[in-house]
Amino acid sequence: MNETKRIVTPLLAVDAVILFAEGIVLIKRDNPPFAGSYALPGGFVEVGETVEAALAREAREETGLDIELLGLVGIYSNPARDPRGHVVSAAFLARGRGELMAGSDARSAQVFALMGLPPLAFDHDKIISDALSLAKSQSISMTEQSN
Repeated sequence: MNETKRIVTPLLAVDAVILFAEGIVLIKRDNPPFAGSYALPGGFVEVGETVEAALAREAREETGLDIELLGLVGIYSNPARDPRGHVVSAAFLARGRGELMAGSDARSAQVFALMGLPPLAFDHDKIISDALSLAKSQSISMTEQSN
């Protein structure tokens, strides 16, 4: 008898710290968990998709922006970071280009100054803090004007 074991692993997601128009782009979530809360643009990686392609797709779907990747911020794997279950996120620092507009599962998309960030969903405050450290260590301007 041939028995196959199903491998159970965490889900894979991406999050983007997008520098745009003198601040960071945040979306207001339209769906649970954290519906109505601010979060980084991001979402789940589809089968057959790279994390970089998923990040570009999610950024465009949720913010209308094209992005230029500036670096990997980190991998966030705390099993409790998402109330839906174990979700591992690859977070990137990016620069946005284009016209900001909410789409997909985002109620709104807004630019926030670094000193005026609202309370955030998930562990996105940690991701932003780590992104700021990355930008500083690589001399990346956090306030470069984007078009």
